Amino acid sequence: MSDCVYGLNPSKTLFKDKALPAIVASNRRIVSQWHCKPGLKLLKRNFPAICASSSAMSTPQPHKPSPIDVLSQQGPRNEEILQAIKGTLSNCLSETSLHLTVPGLRSKTRGKVRDIYDGGDFLVLVTTDRQSAFDRVLASIPFKGQVLNETSLWWFDQTRHITENAVLSAPDKNVTIAKKCTIFPVEFVVRGFVTGSTDTSLWTVYNKGARNYCGNALPDGLVKNQRLERNILTPTTKAADHDVPVTPDEIIERGLMTKADFEEVSQKALSLFEYGQRVALEHGLILVDTKYEFGKASDGTILLVDEVHTPDSSRYWIGRSYEERFQNGLEPENVDKEFLRLWFKNNCNPYEDKVLPEAPEELVCELARRYIFLYETITGSNFQIPNTEVPIHDRISQNVSSALALLK
Repeated sequence: MSDCVYGLNPSKTLFKDKALPAIVASNRRIVSQWHCKPGLKLLKRNFPAICASSSAMSTPQPHKPSPIDVLSQQGPRNEEILQAIKGTLSNCLSETSLHLTVPGLRSKTRGKVRDIYDGGDFLVLVTTDRQSAFDRVLASIPFKGQVLNETSLWWFDQTRHITENAVLSAPDKNVTIAKKCTIFPVEFVVRGFVTGSTDTSLWTVYNKGARNYCGNALPDGLVKNQRLERNILTPTTKAADHDVPVTPDEIIERGLMTKADFEEVSQKALSLFEYGQRVALEHGLILVDTKYEFGKASDGTILLVDEVHTPDSSRYWIGRSYEERFQNGLEPENVDKEFLRLWFKNNCNPYEDKVLPEAPEELVCELARRYIFLYETITGSNFQIPNTEVPIHDRISQNVSSALALLK
């Protein structure tokens, strides 16, 4: 265990002081807290900034706030996005069947969000609009698959200096063709704050009394949404129905990974997270936590796979309002699916109820808007609303067929 601890808890911290960072300061002051690598480009933001009203932030509210009242914004771009979202509510990409429409695809594996097709020496990954949490699908979110796929592709390209990845090509807005490799049966979850609402979230287990989680010693006195003194790694085993937290020792003892592979992947995961936090802060966002998946290619190279720093795999907060809301006992403004998770948790038992209530249309549209906001904020590019004249499944089938012909 001692050999792994240094990799899990590096002495280098995100912020030099132990007090909560002054994230309410200007973006310039936030960025100055980081030692940015040479050549790191500050991307131009093309999406109107999201911010809370001063009345909502000044004092704790006696009533339970609406989950979306802190992210209201106006303007032509916002109206364009909202109209497109509403027009796509009944035309989401919830299921695919490329193995029936694209020659050469052998089989389909249905994940929580992605449909994965075996193409022989490579895999075709289709990111759908399915929204998952609590180990089940909650709803379908317009444009979500495109946002996740294009966000991941951007991050894959930006993080090549940290680790190689499995991407071969992206023939469609919802599709990535990747190298086939042996996936490690461990998800590398990295956390910078004590927060969350699921059974395996750090706040849930900490609030129940746990003070050692996945090999990380936690001090008494932490409160929800507080920044940790340093980023920590809390790996879980990959399971079909429910991910299980696991310690580094257990990973090696069970033969899930060799010690050398675990240490290499752990360092890559922590480096990816630190880099992601730095880029997020440059755009006024806080990357709170995330998960990574890795695999090993036939030549032994360790590759980053699946997705990177998407609003599905990661938790993002608005930087400038975090400190004040934290001090006032308010939930941070989030740009991820947490508010939808909280709605289901408040309206049903999402782990045990056989039938879940239908997600309110208002929240579905808001989540789609936040996903697009995050993509545009991070990448500096306008989200391209797809042409709906061609059915999305037909479009994907045509694009994948053309791409596969070139790979043969």
